[in-house]
Amino acid sequence: MANIFIFHGVGGHPQENWFPWLQKELKALGHNLFIPQFPTPDNQTLDQWLNVLDSYQDKFNEDTILIGHSLGVPFCLNVLEKYSAKAAFLVAGFVGKAENEFDEGMKTFAQREFDWKQIKEHCQQYKIYHSDNDPYISLDKPQRIADQLKVEITVVPGAGHFNESAGYTTFDLLLSDIEQFL
Repeated sequence: MANIFIFHGVGGHPQENWFPWLQKELKALGHNLFIPQFPTPDNQTLDQWLNVLDSYQDKFNEDTILIGHSLGVPFCLNVLEKYSAKAAFLVAGFVGKAENEFDEGMKTFAQREFDWKQIKEHCQQYKIYHSDNDPYISLDKPQRIADQLKVEITVVPGAGHFNESAGYTTFDLLLSDIEQFL
């Protein structure tokens, strides 16, 4: 039984997008899925989000699986500087500036130097998903992450930002890929 976390993005919450569906699917397989509610957009800083996550620190072990969506991706990378995980799934993410209207509120998460060596030591398995038509994050942004982690990006045509407005209330490819690590 694995402990699996989903980290939402700016303005996000546990009941959005494909999160409730994935939670139901993974619980049916006997796994624990946690979707913390982080402060956003008010009080949205890396320190505030890490404070929320601290209450879950007993859930982290070498079998933990992390899933980040949007701002949840750089947050996930920050978490992997501190905690170990079995695998990390990074959806519609970025590091550095996203070059959109949310940059100011995301700078503590993403506009910093990451300790890539530590991140790779804490987790060896990564999957990155991005769309060819994401309205918020251009494809060159996750490429920076892929280059550091030495992994390929799975480009999903027409998936937008992998959110509900793009039709993503389920995410079969992600579930299938996670199942390979369980």
